[in-house]
Amino acid sequence: MFKTLSLVTVAMVAFAANSLLCRMALANTSIDPASFTVLRLMSGAIALVVLSLISQSRKSNVETPIKFWHDLNSNASVLGGVSLFVYAICFSYAYISMSTGTGALLLFGAVQLTMISVGLFKGERFKKLQWLGFVLAFAGLIILLLPGASAPSLMSGVIMTSAGVAWGVYSLLGKKSASALMSTSGNFIYAALFCIPILVASYLNFGEFTQDKAGIYYALASGIFASGCGYAIWYSALPLVKSTTAATVQLSVPVLASIMGWIVLGEALTMQIVIASIITLGGISLVIRK
Repeated sequence: MFKTLSLVTVAMVAFAANSLLCRMALANTSIDPASFTVLRLMSGAIALVVLSLISQSRKSNVETPIKFWHDLNSNASVLGGVSLFVYAICFSYAYISMSTGTGALLLFGAVQLTMISVGLFKGERFKKLQWLGFVLAFAGLIILLLPGASAPSLMSGVIMTSAGVAWGVYSLLGKKSASALMSTSGNFIYAALFCIPILVASYLNFGEFTQDKAGIYYALASGIFASGCGYAIWYSALPLVKSTTAATVQLSVPVLASIMGWIVLGEALTMQIVIASIITLGGISLVIRK
């Protein structure tokens, strides 16, 4: 139980850090969403492959490159790569024209709907106390986000909802993972391959692609640490929890992101945020205690 809680906690902190880095990059630097996504996915893929090679080299039998690639491919999936790419690109573009609170509500609302629907369809059920916890967690999230949210355009709302569905699918695939590090590495490689058309478009000067040093640093930190390492840890935790539980605990991410925003960016930490955080985290505790 302690191992599961530790893995989930670290993963949620990584997710919140990823949200913070994305906000800092797209709001405070000149980097464009496409460039941020490409750097994020490709740096994450490189870092994960290096970690996988180090992990494999510690075993008694060092694998050949062909065997290593076979293991990556067998643990990952094209669907995992597609869902990861769709999530990352939609996440970046949606935040251009909507507030952070509105985006987070749409994103994690879609994650909730996707994962819990699949979990219930497969026979998972909440106890009465867990349903109460879920309602409290979602209510706390609404208290936290809605008052400061501005209504997004229909297009940006659809894009962020698509990101949430894609992330829900990616998380559900992780429950079948036999090797979290190898699965995440392979999925990132597949997702990075989908970035090639963006790179070609950039080279041919199709579209506006801009970067600066700060934006690049944020994208690399997001890809290597918050995304690559964070997602590998998340994949380690997913087989240990139910889909419904995995969906609910992700409601803690907006709360953690708000706290990080207060510490790093000096954003206001009001009593409303504190109360909403207590309600959300309290609701999550009711769900995962079972």
